Amino acid sequence: MVAEVVEAPRPPRPNEDGTVPRPIQDQCRNHLLSILIPDDFALLRQHLDIGPLAVGEVLIAADTAIPRVWFVEQGVVSIIAASADAGQIELGLVGREGMVGVPVLLDAGRTPDEGRVQMAGMAWSMPADCLRATLIDSPRLHRSLLRYAQVANVQVASTALANGRFKLEQRLARWLLMCHDRVDGDMLPTTHRFLSLMLGVNRTGLTAAVATLERAHVIATRRGTITVRSRAMLLRLAGSSYGVPEAEYARLVDG
Repeated sequence: MVAEVVEAPRPPRPNEDGTVPRPIQDQCRNHLLSILIPDDFALLRQHLDIGPLAVGEVLIAADTAIPRVWFVEQGVVSIIAASADAGQIELGLVGREGMVGVPVLLDAGRTPDEGRVQMAGMAWSMPADCLRATLIDSPRLHRSLLRYAQVANVQVASTALANGRFKLEQRLARWLLMCHDRVDGDMLPTTHRFLSLMLGVNRTGLTAAVATLERAHVIATRRGTITVRSRAMLLRLAGSSYGVPEAEYARLVDG
């Protein structure tokens, strides 16, 4: 039910003295970590460990205690809703702009949704209990991360609107733009089967939508990869289905 598994990057080796590598703020690619006030970053730093993200890896299982939170450095994680009789659909994406485990910020120990790695990469992670304790110590840090939680909620709402009111080609363009925002370069590793599951459509319809974009020279495809050829054309095609969560991120996180 996922894209083809590819090997994730290997984590850094332990330091020469055997200690675990810890993040250096000005070297973090994760935007949330990089913009924290240094004192708040220091509170998190002592608990953060680096590790790989492998495609298909389930970071958060539905209706199960959330063990850790992840600050993505590289790669993409899908937040997925699923039911036994109606399949699954993607609610949102998390890349280096955010974190996986938002329910912990809201004092919720579990969630009915799943966090599954969509594109391989790396992430700094820490035990959920450590984050809870740290947030008590620093209400300022808690407020900062809650602003990202609001962005995540807006992304879910925008996905619901797109699924209910926009044509499949527009929804596909939106999804490609969101992935493009979170990776380096223009190549997006994915498959038609995975896309159809994430967008909640049958594979025949998804294949037709991909073909439409390819004929228009918006994207190029090969087995396991979609390459963005024209972001400007994707933006025009997606229209108002794309941009609201991105603007909210700029307002609340970067503002």
